[in-house]
Amino acid sequence: MGTPCSIALILLPGCSLFTLGAVRSVFALANEVEGEALYRLRQFSVEGDTVSTQCGLTLAAEPLEQLHGEAGGLLLLLADERPDERLSTAASQRLAQLLQRCGQEIAWTVGASGTGAQLLAQHGLLDGYRAAVDWQIQAEAARHHPDTQFSTGLFEIDRNRISAGAGAAVTDMLLHWLGKRHGSMFAAEVAVALGLERMRGGDERQPVPASSQPAVGSARLKDALELMAANLAEPLPAEDIAQLVGVSRRQLERLFRQHLDTLPSRYYLELRLKHARRQLKQTTLSILQVGLVCGFTSGSHFSTTYRNYFGYTPREERARHTMPLVETDNAGEDIE
Repeated sequence: MGTPCSIALILLPGCSLFTLGAVRSVFALANEVEGEALYRLRQFSVEGDTVSTQCGLTLAAEPLEQLHGEAGGLLLLLADERPDERLSTAASQRLAQLLQRCGQEIAWTVGASGTGAQLLAQHGLLDGYRAAVDWQIQAEAARHHPDTQFSTGLFEIDRNRISAGAGAAVTDMLLHWLGKRHGSMFAAEVAVALGLERMRGGDERQPVPASSQPAVGSARLKDALELMAANLAEPLPAEDIAQLVGVSRRQLERLFRQHLDTLPSRYYLELRLKHARRQLKQTTLSILQVGLVCGFTSGSHFSTTYRNYFGYTPREERARHTMPLVETDNAGEDIE
């Protein structure tokens, strides 16, 4: 039996427990199908020896410095929030140094899931590569990193870079990666062991929540809604949306009234507020951070708008859930 391939999982704050479980299951079943240890998994934290997940659980992990002895393998970033908002300056520097080293060595394949590809692009590891990223920040990532070709697909495997959108897309990506290493029959056996009916291709589009999808057959309306869903943190002006879908602003308003009985601005605001509600329930972002990632430039504006729509403040929404949360901004000032 040969030496197992090293799989280094870098768990960033707010990562999805579902994604972590999916990754570990894929490699555990790959070992089981082969009948020997093909892969050895270790998980690392960028700050200390623990990491807080998206659902509020704290997991044990090795400090990032322990990874420096590894000679190669697969390094996979698991991220489901904007990493630059959750990492200290020192942790960001440590991670940057590690990524630069592994990115320059041919023995390493570097990958990411969820929002992680944006971080790889930030450090130049995806220049000239195709990459997949969580659909919610795809447009933002494409604007900020023009040297990377971000796709709307489930995942991308481009030479020694692999990346997937959020959720179950990482499973499909790793199955195809295993297929390239061990053959399609091997990957199919692992998929069956996972209980999957089929392996989805990377060119399949990431699913968008039903609230972000049109319930009608207008192609231009569909394009407008997809633009809105992909630009929640930095909302697009109505004029820009109309121009991008090839209609005037008045025609865009007419489409929304005809099919959705609302105005574009109202629909866009509701979309951002519903996304904020999910973030308050499911993440450990502070209330101010939730407002920022949903396109609100101040805590007071976010709180007032949220209360006017839902009938209670973001703080009251957060208090209904039991996750350990930080309720202050970076300066320590309470945000309503």
